[in-house]
Amino acid sequence: MSTSPPGSRGLRISDADRAHAAERLQVAMAEGRITIAELEERLAVVYGARYEGELVPPLADLPGPEPTGVPVPAVASGPATVLRAGMSTIKRTGAWSVPPRLRVQSLVGSVLLDFTQADNPHPVVEVELEIAAGSVKLLLPAGATANVDDLLTALSEVKCRVPSRPRTGAPHFVVRGRCGLGSVVVRRRRRMADYFT
Repeated sequence: MSTSPPGSRGLRISDADRAHAAERLQVAMAEGRITIAELEERLAVVYGARYEGELVPPLADLPGPEPTGVPVPAVASGPATVLRAGMSTIKRTGAWSVPPRLRVQSLVGSVLLDFTQADNPHPVVEVELEIAAGSVKLLLPAGATANVDDLLTALSEVKCRVPSRPRTGAPHFVVRGRCGLGSVVVRRRRRMADYFT
């Protein structure tokens, strides 16, 4: 906590000022400028701020002063739902309930997550991949967007065939984590063969 006198930190800020700063951070995360962890750290500073000067550090290295477009809903907090397999297939298709945070762990195998008919009430879904080797396919509903900038790969190919910037009223997927050897594809479902690969 700063020990500077109030006058050196500027005027007292309002809830609207905090909300505006939080929106800039959320847009920056959606654009891949900061990670989810950085977003959470900076939001804690923003929501704890009382004076203008306290909003400067979490926003100092971001473009501004205005957010660049569509408001981005906040990323969900709390524990992730874990899908785990050793040397087999992880598959979620049809009508299934999508959690706000999903962690997928696989040693060797394939992963198919089809969100096109799933029950997803969340504006933002975080998918964390922990894949040693294998293929990952995420099939998104119409209009959905996805950001894969925080996905670290060694010898894997990553293809994202949907827009990365969020759209109002459409779900946004944040795909991060690690994939060692294999492939990661994020796109919309095109044919029945997607269910058998």
